[in-house]
Amino acid sequence: MNSAVSAHELIKWFGEGDAKTFAVSGVSFEANFGEIFFIVGPSGSGKTTLLSMISGILRPNSGTVAIDSVEIWKLNPDRIAEFRLNKVGFVFQDYHLFPRLTTAENVAIPLILKKHDWDESIREAVGYLEIVGLKNKAELPPVKLSGGEQQRVAIARALVSKPDILIFDEPTASLDGDTGRRIMDFVKTEVLNDKRCILIVTHDSRIFEFADRIMTMEDGKIVGIENRRDGAE
Repeated sequence: MNSAVSAHELIKWFGEGDAKTFAVSGVSFEANFGEIFFIVGPSGSGKTTLLSMISGILRPNSGTVAIDSVEIWKLNPDRIAEFRLNKVGFVFQDYHLFPRLTTAENVAIPLILKKHDWDESIREAVGYLEIVGLKNKAELPPVKLSGGEQQRVAIARALVSKPDILIFDEPTASLDGDTGRRIMDFVKTEVLNDKRCILIVTHDSRIFEFADRIMTMEDGKIVGIENRRDGAE
């Protein structure tokens, strides 16, 4: 398989002196195009910090991240933002929806930022809302949605621009089991392909069956990588 994400000796700390705390300490791994790669571990193990560095949101103190062979932290801030917009889709655990926009407008944001036609962007957004079961909520603001519905909007927004790298932070945490499995089945069968890599941080053991590999972290370090794909290297 071709490497989609390559992290080498990533280190991130917060604070200084006696207050310095290492969130990620020397993490190296590769995730490949064509696979769903889970990152699991207890709260505070560094999973979300690691995803933020991989996606170009949080700069590491040291180490490198290459996305499709491009070392993102060697780019200037504008190029990082452009690269992230065109290459990476991110589903945040706390949704990051805009309260003054409708649900459909929230989903369409990546397309609008790419300067796509407004009406066509909204039509595409409604199509992805239908996929996650929220077509009938397209005209509502996020405040009118439940937590689980807001999470599904965030998932639709990440999918709408068809990025090569999809990063999910607890994508099913607010969803019932059937809805979570339905979304993950869609991701596995319709979104994943040999030119796309999906990284998922989760505590939800109900969706482990969808992983090709599972990397476990504790105290900012990797403690194991489990291969769950038959015949994979």
